[in-house]
Amino acid sequence: MKHLTFILLLVMTCSLAKAQQDDRGYIVKVGEKAPNIELLFPDGTKKQLKDLKGKVIMIQFTASWCGVCRKEMPFIEKDIWLKYKNNPEFALFGIDFKESKETTEKYPLLLDPEGKAFYTYAAQGAGVTRNIIIDKKGNIAFLTRLYDPKEFEEMVKVIDKLLKEK
Repeated sequence: MKHLTFILLLVMTCSLAKAQQDDRGYIVKVGEKAPNIELLFPDGTKKQLKDLKGKVIMIQFTASWCGVCRKEMPFIEKDIWLKYKNNPEFALFGIDFKESKETTEKYPLLLDPEGKAFYTYAAQGAGVTRNIIIDKKGNIAFLTRLYDPKEFEEMVKVIDKLLKEK
């Protein structure tokens, strides 16, 4: 009987986890408080996402082997990074998914060698190329998956709007 109870509990837990995940693999939703993650820099410096409250934050999960990620990068640089890099109310963190420090150091990216940060936001088995926009209060304001020009344009508008808010 104990084994049957355990199996039922396991099945219910897995079903609930799957039900809470959206069709793009996110386990978080717009409007929710952004889960805290550790930001690990290649030089060993660590920061906590929660300590950046008061800024509009963009987290981009990426990987060097990801073709869609490489396609999106020039747009992130041109339409977001160059536009906001001097704004003290904005922070952009590219997080390299499950790659070595040696690979990550070739790019201006943070480390996530075990995928802990990624799996705080996305389900096991979900793909990279996703952006999370967090408002100044620490809530998720926008989520993207893959690179879609219209969605990307909407994300830029959301960032503009959030930066204008007091």
